[in-house]
Amino acid sequence: MRDEQVIAPDLPPVLSLRDRAPVIDRILEERLDQLIPQIMREEEIDFWLLMAREYFEEPVVATMLNARSMAARRRTILVFFDPGENQPIERLTVSRYGLAGLFEPAWDPDVQPDQWQAVADIIAERDPARIAINFSDLTAFGDGMTLSQYHAMMDALPDVYQDRIVSGETLAVRWLETRTPSEIELYPGVVRTAHALIGRALSREVITPGETTADDVSWWYREELSRLGLQPWFHPSFGIQREGEDGILRGETIIQPGDLLWTDFGITYLRLATDTQQLAYVLRPDETQAPAGLVQGLANSNRVQDILISHFETGRSGNEVLERALADANAEGLTPSIYTHPIGLHGHGAGPAIGFWDNQSATPRGAGPVNANTAWAIELTSYSAVPEWGGQIVDFRTEEDAFFDGETVRFIDGRQTELILISSGP
Repeated sequence: MRDEQVIAPDLPPVLSLRDRAPVIDRILEERLDQLIPQIMREEEIDFWLLMAREYFEEPVVATMLNARSMAARRRTILVFFDPGENQPIERLTVSRYGLAGLFEPAWDPDVQPDQWQAVADIIAERDPARIAINFSDLTAFGDGMTLSQYHAMMDALPDVYQDRIVSGETLAVRWLETRTPSEIELYPGVVRTAHALIGRALSREVITPGETTADDVSWWYREELSRLGLQPWFHPSFGIQREGEDGILRGETIIQPGDLLWTDFGITYLRLATDTQQLAYVLRPDETQAPAGLVQGLANSNRVQDILISHFETGRSGNEVLERALADANAEGLTPSIYTHPIGLHGHGAGPAIGFWDNQSATPRGAGPVNANTAWAIELTSYSAVPEWGGQIVDFRTEEDAFFDGETVRFIDGRQTELILISSGP
């Protein structure tokens, strides 16, 4: 991990789908072996039941499927049971199909045709004290049990066990937000891949000033990802700020010399997501560097990044991190807006939010604690007046992926501290 980003780095080799599979499966097995005992014992849950139906995926189950299992089959039910006394967690699949040896098959439809009754029998045999299922008002990541399946399960379950049902919301969040050592080892290459593609997009390879539109760049990303066999998790954004023009110009606006360019780009590769925003300046024919006011604007956003990450502390809520960071940034005369979020198996990942672009106050989604071994998209902006543009207020959006080990925040593949410069000449 590094603080400063390499500008326009070379694209790392992209693994074939076949070569990705053993990497994905190795990391999944590590996560199941290491994280499940940890989080179940943290939450004092001895039975966790997850359910997904084909074409209606449960977000946690989707992250527990091996590389060849692309979706739930019919109704997929996964069970984790902790027998106590530090014995291994039992992993069962109450499903018609097995799951790559990661879960032990525990249902024979010829013996018990009713799948939910088979689940009830497993519960009765193990007599758990607390049965977690995923329901949550706060987060979709912990709300995977649908109403119809809940009723079907409860109809099969004896009353004595119905009273032991609790929410698996925290289990779901902890499973999704926590990164293992192997994931952290892998993440820099994933982020470097995203940085390399951004470096190409913000260059004369893709942009010809006076010809290329904002939409042209967005669609270049999509086509290039398709060619490489990579997936975006959102349609890439691209915008233009221009002297004398209000706001961010998009769509069919043609890029011109003197423009400040902004891009927001994220991929999912080896099941890890990136989320990055960077800035570039299109040099005028007589320029060799960007105007000092634009350079200072990016420096101001870097300073807000520094302030924000200085307030990360294990157990501190996202709301408290936001409040402290905004107070310090405002005290320095900066004009920030902070909307940082966890990242990992999802682009907008599980865990506490640290502000929203449209709400800089405390929210229920920011009330949860910041935990160690989590990854973050340090996403924010600061607004600065640019003297060379007649004092026009410009939006200096930045976003870089980082890892919090419980003590410090480190950028996974560095961060942008200099504007990318694009020549307008031939």
